[in-house]
Amino acid sequence: MKTMGFLQPKQPYFGLRGGWLTFWVTVACATDMTLFGYDQGVFGGVIVTPSFLEIHNLTGKTGLISTVTAIYDIGCFVGAVSACWLGEVLGRKKTVLTGTTIMTIGAIIQISSYSVAQMIIGRIVAGIGNGINTATAPVWQTETSQVKWRGKLVVIELIMNIFGFMVSNWMTFGFSYVASSASWRFPLAFQLIFIFILYATVPWLPESPRWLIAHEYEDEAFQILADLEDKDTNDPWILTQHKEIVFTVQYEREHAPKWSELLRGKTEEGETKTIRRLLLGAGTQFMQQFSGINVTSYYLPTVLIESVGLSNKMARLLAACNSVSYLLFSLIGVPNVERWGRRKMLMFAAAGQGFCYLIITILLRYSMKDGYAHQREVAEASIAFFFLYYVFFGIGMQGVPWLYPTEINSLAMRTKGAAIGAATNWMCNFIVVEITPPGIQNLRWRFYIIWIVFNLSFVPLVYFIYPETAGRTLEDLDAYYRTSPPLLVFRDKEVISSKRPQHFLMVEEEEVRRASNADPLQFRRESRIGSTRERRGSMYGGGRNIYGSATGSDAEKDVYDHREL
Repeated sequence: MKTMGFLQPKQPYFGLRGGWLTFWVTVACATDMTLFGYDQGVFGGVIVTPSFLEIHNLTGKTGLISTVTAIYDIGCFVGAVSACWLGEVLGRKKTVLTGTTIMTIGAIIQISSYSVAQMIIGRIVAGIGNGINTATAPVWQTETSQVKWRGKLVVIELIMNIFGFMVSNWMTFGFSYVASSASWRFPLAFQLIFIFILYATVPWLPESPRWLIAHEYEDEAFQILADLEDKDTNDPWILTQHKEIVFTVQYEREHAPKWSELLRGKTEEGETKTIRRLLLGAGTQFMQQFSGINVTSYYLPTVLIESVGLSNKMARLLAACNSVSYLLFSLIGVPNVERWGRRKMLMFAAAGQGFCYLIITILLRYSMKDGYAHQREVAEASIAFFFLYYVFFGIGMQGVPWLYPTEINSLAMRTKGAAIGAATNWMCNFIVVEITPPGIQNLRWRFYIIWIVFNLSFVPLVYFIYPETAGRTLEDLDAYYRTSPPLLVFRDKEVISSKRPQHFLMVEEEEVRRASNADPLQFRRESRIGSTRERRGSMYGGGRNIYGSATGSDAEKDVYDHREL
């Protein structure tokens, strides 16, 4: 049996178990997302700082400014794609530490920058590290969380992303009164505090038990599952959970297509809709970016100066005030991500955002209309709807697109699916950030029509094809996709419900009962990857699966349900 030596201290995790251990995993993942939010927001204040523009000779060079800003997203894209491989080879913890180290190097290069070339290199390097981390941290959180907390904890992570964004806005506003290069160097350097917290927490926290099982470090996985649930390793619940994960790993090894087959669109019988699940996960990230959030996240001061006509100081102040409102309203999403479910959160946010951009477009149209008597008043009225846009986005669109890819993809594809989702986010982010300054300058009020169309189109898209993931275990979702479900899900009330389907509860209760009556040591031996691999013929050739029912293509459907979907 393989073991990981660094997981062998007498008192692992300083003796923490259960909720407290999950809390510290959340602290690490949330710090990572705080750093992401800070990095995302700080440059919007930096690029309107006179000292920065003078030192880098960027005054009046709108196109070059947008490139220096957006090039960060190219680095993030590269980092997210590389996480497909790194996340599986190194595990979740070491991947986050690798990304953090790369971010540190990028931050130092930016802080010490005296040229456009140096700043571009620093932003690309920092972006690579951030891309790795943002593709990995949500997966780590998801795979170490209890089902009842999973959605809430990932949404809390993204709320901390908003907190980082808020801190960056107030930081750049406060330092706008400083005349020297410290006005932008110190805000860029402040991110090192978050990096220090990551180095102080990540190394001693538990690895994902699902990654450990997939790589046959099963003794550690048993212990971590028990520690996270605050139970004994021989507890029937822990034995059942381990056995479900093992079955999922074995099934995916048998049926998951290779990358070459995926790229050719070739899948085999028994395959669990890998391509569809990848696209659904990446689709939520596409929605987030083409909802128009980074029109304002990166450029809100610019938008308020160019489109609304405010002074530099007032634009910075309102951007900082908006970030506080954004943070406070995003808290509404924490209790409701499980209650409403992922689908309703996305549809609610998209409809509200579309409405806000519609009103913004109308008001800015009249603010720019020659001879209109109330130009100033309607321009100022649009500010309220920029604020309201952030309310809708913070409640429903901020967290779910990062959560959904980590849930909808199978264990074998979870790292890759989250990485592809993050890569989609960063590539779309780059496009939006690159086109915004020239779009505002050339299209003026017409530029905002783009975001009306996108937001309103997302509502029916989610309604028709996105299954609900709230209330399900990750293994429930794998079982569902083993039934080859249809693309359109809106007719199936059970699939779109935010409550866990009853038959999953019945199956789980039955398996816990079986584990309670079994010898724990024998049960553990027989459920290991090695043991199940040796007995693969019986598992996949008409024997008994983890639920105690017959296997085979028809019987696999019975594991999920006893009816046609």
